[in-house]
Amino acid sequence: MTSDLLSRRAAALGGHVPTFYRQPLEIVRGAGVHVWDAQRRQYLDCYNNVPHVGHCHPRVVEAIAQQAATLNTHTRYLHPMVVEYVERLCAKFDHGLTQAIMVCTGSEANDVALRMAQAVTGARGVIATDATYHGNTSAVSALSTRRPPIGGYPPHVRLVPAPEAGMTDAEFAANVADAIAELEAAGEGFSGLMLCPFFANEAFPTVAPGFLCATEQVVRDAGGLIMADEVQPGFGRLGSHWWGHDWIGLVPDIVTLGKPMANGHPVAAVVTRPDIMEAFRSAFGYFNTFGGNPVSSAAALATLDVIEEEALVQNAATVGPHVTEMLRGLDHPFLHEVRGAGLFFGMEFRKDGAPATDFVAELVEQVVARGVLLNKIGRHGEVLKMRPPMPFSHQNAEHLVQVLDDALKATPLDA
Repeated sequence: MTSDLLSRRAAALGGHVPTFYRQPLEIVRGAGVHVWDAQRRQYLDCYNNVPHVGHCHPRVVEAIAQQAATLNTHTRYLHPMVVEYVERLCAKFDHGLTQAIMVCTGSEANDVALRMAQAVTGARGVIATDATYHGNTSAVSALSTRRPPIGGYPPHVRLVPAPEAGMTDAEFAANVADAIAELEAAGEGFSGLMLCPFFANEAFPTVAPGFLCATEQVVRDAGGLIMADEVQPGFGRLGSHWWGHDWIGLVPDIVTLGKPMANGHPVAAVVTRPDIMEAFRSAFGYFNTFGGNPVSSAAALATLDVIEEEALVQNAATVGPHVTEMLRGLDHPFLHEVRGAGLFFGMEFRKDGAPATDFVAELVEQVVARGVLLNKIGRHGEVLKMRPPMPFSHQNAEHLVQVLDDALKATPLDA
């Protein structure tokens, strides 16, 4: 029983371990864009970007099993698979980003990125937005606004207002410039700016390509580095480009990758230029026992193969606009904006000009009860967030929109 599992979970893992939804789901099986719970009920997964090429893709499963049955060891031994993967991965990048460090999680990747910026600049000061999340290590959690650090934010961190409706690119750049000046005046110096180029955790506000050009120049003029967190928008999710930084027109010095890289196997990476890599390696002598091990490399290679061979980036470019067009066709008095790119889309709801937080929370429950997984994001939880696995089809899209239509009609306006 799910209730028994919840009790056992709390006893074994401690309290306050997060779960999704008012009635947590016990998911026992997945295939493609669907998952099934312990009661054998099927759900269309419109939320989990970890199974990037679909839940339990047989090509990835086979690659993991074959390599696990052959060899898995740490990375102080030579093995060709990690080299092949990094070569193929870096071929997807421009801007001189030709080298990578393999790690296990996006948190680790962002932690390494911060140290790369320190090694190059000799400074610690770092800037992020005030509505962001970049991971769980001590260093990157100091940038998080979900759970502010105990004792307050450290003196080398500055958070600037996240983009939102009405903010211009010049205003965002000016806020970054002010934060740089504060760090310099405080004696912290400025190492770099870390952001998601799609502003995923900031509820992906509608910004146009070119929005970060002025900000990039501000960072360059101050001698800092640009760190692009591609854990959510990367690997073709936005449809038009493989990477969010290319979509928005940003030239990063360091790119971090995570969740989708190996379709659920714990793999992440930091991609950068050789000069930055040399500075980091010289300063820190970094080693990661499991990063890039043969099994992880096999999983990542198979995932890359599937993205290419099944034309999943092209699928995102085709299906994504179809979804957003249908979402814009929904009629509801609280629907303020439909936004997104590729297979990353959302709906913002406002009531009497204010965030419709309670309404969206109830709407999520209504949608899940109808067999579709999604969730909410935004400072006030006012935005429905959807980012399905990349094989998401036109038929899946039509099912999603029909369920949303039904749920919107069933959710009380005074929720």
